[in-house]
Amino acid sequence: MFNLHCTKKLLDRIKPDVQVAVGCSTILGDWYATALFWKPQLALLVNERTLLPVVIPLAPATTLAQRFPDALAQVLLALDIGPDKVKSELEKMGKVTYCKTSNRSVLGIMNQFTFQAESYRDHFGLIDPLALSVKLAGTPCGPLYKGAICPDLAVREVMAEGIVH
Repeated sequence: MFNLHCTKKLLDRIKPDVQVAVGCSTILGDWYATALFWKPQLALLVNERTLLPVVIPLAPATTLAQRFPDALAQVLLALDIGPDKVKSELEKMGKVTYCKTSNRSVLGIMNQFTFQAESYRDHFGLIDPLALSVKLAGTPCGPLYKGAICPDLAVREVMAEGIVH
C-alpha cells in the first residue's frame, strides 16, 4: 500500500476518490504526482523520501496508479537496484490511496524536475520516459545535501537499508 499525493491538475484529470493519507507499507513510502501537458502527455512522479523521479505516459490517466509500479521497476532496475528488492517493493504497492499534496518541498522539487525535463526534451530531444527518469535522478537536490545529494544515490541507500518508512 502506498499514498499517491496528486496535484490539483492531475486530480482533476483522474477524478479519484481523494482520501487522507494512511500508513505506507513500502520502503520508499509516499509518492507525489503531477501531469506534464506536453505532446505526448506525461506524468511525473517523485518519491517523498528519496526524491526519485519517475516519468510515465499520462494516458490513460485513470490507470496511472496501476501502471506506475511497472515504470518504477524499470527505473529501479536501470539504477542497478537488485531484482529481488524491486520485486519486494512492487509486491507492497498493491493498493493506492489518492491524496492531496501536502509537502511543499517535494512540490518545489517537482517544479524543478519539470523545468529540467523540458530542457532535456527541447535541447537534447530526450523524450523517452525511462531515459528522462534516469537523467533526472542524477540531479543534485537541496533537501538531500546532508546525505546522498542525488535521488539515484538516495534510492540506493534507502533500498539497501530496507527499512519501511
